[in-house]
Amino acid sequence: MKRRLTAVFIILVVAVSATLRAQDTPQVLSLTVDQAVEYALDHNRSVAAARYDLLASEKSVWETLAQGLPSIDASASLSYNLAIMTRIIDFGGTPTPFKFGTKYDAAVGVSASTVVFNAPWLVGIETAKMAQVLARQGLTQTTLDTKENVRNVYYLILTLKETMKVVERNLENLNEILASTKAMYSVGMAEATDVDQMQSTVTMLENSRSSMLRTLEVNHNMLRFLLGVPANTEIILTDSIDGITAQIDVEALLADEFRLEDNISYQLIESQLAMSELALKSAKASNLPTLAGTIYYNRTGMGDELMHMQYFPYSATAVQLQIPIFASGLRSAKINKAKINLEKSINTKSMISEQLLMQERQLRYNLLNASEQFRSQKANIEIAGRVLESYQNKYDQGMASSLDLTQANNNYLTAQNNYIQALMNLLQTKVEFDKLMNKL
Repeated sequence: MKRRLTAVFIILVVAVSATLRAQDTPQVLSLTVDQAVEYALDHNRSVAAARYDLLASEKSVWETLAQGLPSIDASASLSYNLAIMTRIIDFGGTPTPFKFGTKYDAAVGVSASTVVFNAPWLVGIETAKMAQVLARQGLTQTTLDTKENVRNVYYLILTLKETMKVVERNLENLNEILASTKAMYSVGMAEATDVDQMQSTVTMLENSRSSMLRTLEVNHNMLRFLLGVPANTEIILTDSIDGITAQIDVEALLADEFRLEDNISYQLIESQLAMSELALKSAKASNLPTLAGTIYYNRTGMGDELMHMQYFPYSATAVQLQIPIFASGLRSAKINKAKINLEKSINTKSMISEQLLMQERQLRYNLLNASEQFRSQKANIEIAGRVLESYQNKYDQGMASSLDLTQANNNYLTAQNNYIQALMNLLQTKVEFDKLMNKL
């Protein structure tokens, strides 16, 4: 028996240790940009919170509805009178004490009540349903924001990696030139300033590489946060910049017609306007009478012995009508306040509509300009690369100075930086345009 328990204990220890090791082992995720978006929608904390808000709003609708539906309650009570009430009654001039009651009193009953008419309650149901619509639209807004953020961070990491590749290649090339320059200086074929100039360029590039590595890690952490994964998760991006940019068809994007009604910001402001209208409706409804009905049945028991009590039934039905008459201007103030809020919502809707239309025009211009800048910078980087290669050949042949080579290298890096910025601007502008058009 002891051996069997020992074997079971060992198995449990091994299983727990394996589980702990599995938890400590970094998880690896290989994701395209579309897969990253889908993963985020399933695991992102903000999206999950928006889903909970929607579920809560669904329950609020039934909660509001149930407040006016028929309800049934049962009650029971048992009292033991420690001292029975005594009264003095005058019988023919003789004060006589009488006890009113028994040692035990009991009551059991059931009652039912319902709202027959209550205007604020009816408006409240409409308001709860509209709040559910707002929660659903809030989930849509959070989903779009998450999609936008995931794509932007994904693209930023890819562009940083492309920049790192260029810096690594450039650094490798410059280190070779630095070694060659040092060798030439040792035999008197180069000056000390040439070595210093190249060393300064290499050091500057190494510092840039270190800074980019830190920025790359920061963006990886941001992507992990958006995906809702642990901090030790390794994320492998399987899409390429060239593949993503090849799919961008600016002409097709610009050909799409903007529908204001499809934009989530416009839908939200419309729902908020509807809520303001319901608030005014509710304020006006408070001037209407309310009608409620109740029916109940009770049995009361009395006696000096608990097991020998006499029970007597009684029941009643009632209708309660409440008519508002005077509230010192409170209801009028609420109505006027609701009217002001409604006018404010109408003004906000007009403002948001104008902003969205202006944003649509601006984004079309930005998208076209970003596409042109991308093509231009892509051509510039090819030219700068050829110029740098030419100066390297001339430098190797002694026909160009280290200063000329350094300048050509700086021009190439500047062109590369401009290209990366143009590339990122194109990708971010497309994401922003897709979000506006509800095509993200």
